Amino acid sequence: MIKVLFVCLGNICRSPMAEAMFRDLVKREGLEGRVVVDSAGTGDWHVGKPPHEGTRKILEQYGVNSEGLKARQVSTADFNEFHYIIGMDATNIENLKKLATPSDQLVVKRLMDFVDQEGKKDVPDPYFTGNFNETYDLVTAGCQALLNHIKVIHNL
Repeated sequence: MIKVLFVCLGNICRSPMAEAMFRDLVKREGLEGRVVVDSAGTGDWHVGKPPHEGTRKILEQYGVNSEGLKARQVSTADFNEFHYIIGMDATNIENLKKLATPSDQLVVKRLMDFVDQEGKKDVPDPYFTGNFNETYDLVTAGCQALLNHIKVIHNL
């Protein structure tokens, strides 16, 4: 069982978008039961809240289910639970590394590190930019690239 945790600042925009999209991809690839997905935030401002309205709307627009998602804060226990902890930007990665030291079995990277292209390496936070379309496009590319990576590395 491969476990993936997506992380952003408050866990209401980018990381729940990635969680919902990655779950959708996993389901379409027939990998349910082999890949587990979750999301969390480095901050605690939104714990227990559903994804941001902008995230819910764009996911709904593309037919991706976000029901049941609730914000939570990342914990040190997550570093032992997950195989991949995927941050949305460099600041998320810095904050994650302050929480715990990754083990040899844990991959801690930005989502866009898996996309083989020049350009953005950080997924901008639509909570501040208001641009949920850009975030959706980047998260879509990143999630597909990450899943392709996982399939190759873990022979799925």
